[in-house]
Amino acid sequence: MKVDGVAYRTIWVGEDGWSVHIIDQTRLPHAFATLRLTTLAEAAHAIRSMQVRGAPLVGATAAYGLCLALREDVSDAAIDAACALLLATRPTAVNLRWALDEMRASLRNRPHAERLRAAYGRAAALCDDDAATCEAIGEHGLKLIREAWEKKGRPERVNVLTHCNAGWLATVDWGTALAPIYKAFDAGVPVHVWVDETRPRNQGASLSAWELGRHGVPHTVIADNVGGHLMQHGLVDLCIVGTDRTAASGDVCNKIGTYLKALAAHDNGVPFYVALPHSTIDWSLEDGVRDIPIEERDAAEVTQITGRAPDGVVVTVRITPPGSAAANYAFDVTPARLVSGLVTERGVCPASRQGLLGLYPERA
Repeated sequence: MKVDGVAYRTIWVGEDGWSVHIIDQTRLPHAFATLRLTTLAEAAHAIRSMQVRGAPLVGATAAYGLCLALREDVSDAAIDAACALLLATRPTAVNLRWALDEMRASLRNRPHAERLRAAYGRAAALCDDDAATCEAIGEHGLKLIREAWEKKGRPERVNVLTHCNAGWLATVDWGTALAPIYKAFDAGVPVHVWVDETRPRNQGASLSAWELGRHGVPHTVIADNVGGHLMQHGLVDLCIVGTDRTAASGDVCNKIGTYLKALAAHDNGVPFYVALPHSTIDWSLEDGVRDIPIEERDAAEVTQITGRAPDGVVVTVRITPPGSAAANYAFDVTPARLVSGLVTERGVCPASRQGLLGLYPERA
């Protein structure tokens, strides 16, 4: 994707051939800044502090974090220790574990002298695969947006509601939920996006709105709880969200508040789609509501908010009374029965084990 005419991925290796560069998402939308990561500890901090976030990008960052660790020690013990450290940074997204498993498999039984080169090569391949996967998701999701547009009758615009950020910034490139929107916009479909602000971190308002604006896609930021009202009044044609972990049953775990959007969509007959890459499917889990671990983050994300003051200075202020406790559950799980379809790089399928196996028969 492009920022001010310059093409970027969200993670890349520097000109020195080994350091890892990322976009610091905690600075958006008020400043576009990049960071150079040189150690395993810095990569782990980038994931933990959400300088990078989004399940696919977290996995890619973990892969390169292991590469940085191997610059110091290529032993099996060092690999295991680095993977343990990275796995502990975020508990919900399965891509983190998947990427590290892929990296370990590529290094197992390989001579120590070859491990560093092999690790960088495998991390780069994982990133290329994610970019290609997300573009394919965009192509399959484009068909759904085009169908919704044609169903309501041209030349009216088609209104898509999304929740949190599952765009370019959440992946290596293109995004998951936003990839179909970019494809539709580029194809000339008059698409408009309702962007949930997505409390408490406001990643819809700060990230989705920022990248949609950079691409030129018409969008409107709304408060988290407006979606149901819009659906009641026929102002949403379909919902597309992402997911950090999808159970084999089709249950999907996404940013907190997604479940409520799915309930509103179901009540109003609005199609509710979830876009995901193969790396986000956890084939070991059947009951997402019961078994997917839900991350609980720092209460300060609820009690404080950051924005730009009238004088241009970016400040953080407290918005709750002193002494009031705050809970910060980062994700919720939407049962498969509320999902109209799963949009993957292989096509669209029902949210069920049978549906997923229809696209991934090798998992049978």
